[in-house]
Amino acid sequence: MKACNLKTGSEMSTNVALADSMFRRMKGLLGRNELERGESLWIKPCNSVHTFFMKFPIDILFLNRKNQVVAAIKNMKPNRLTRLYPKSVSVLELPAGTIEATSTEVGDEITFI
Repeated sequence: MKACNLKTGSEMSTNVALADSMFRRMKGLLGRNELERGESLWIKPCNSVHTFFMKFPIDILFLNRKNQVVAAIKNMKPNRLTRLYPKSVSVLELPAGTIEATSTEVGDEITFI
């Protein structure tokens, strides 16, 4: 699956992994040494994330039911916790630098193909 920003036309990820079961959501990116360019993890349902025990920073997009960005966090370091985003129903975790490289902003719509 791919993730694209409809507003900018930017391809954000060419390899979206889906975490939609309790086990997959709890595991997330734990145990990985990196998240390579083109990879991402789409977690749903989700309205808050943590990076405890992770080894690398990530970019995070909080998405509503229409896959519009309600919040964006750039370069979140390991061992951090986000606040709760009540309007978010899913989260797209991306390699650090992706939000900036794709000029993604709050309000942009992300499509999954």
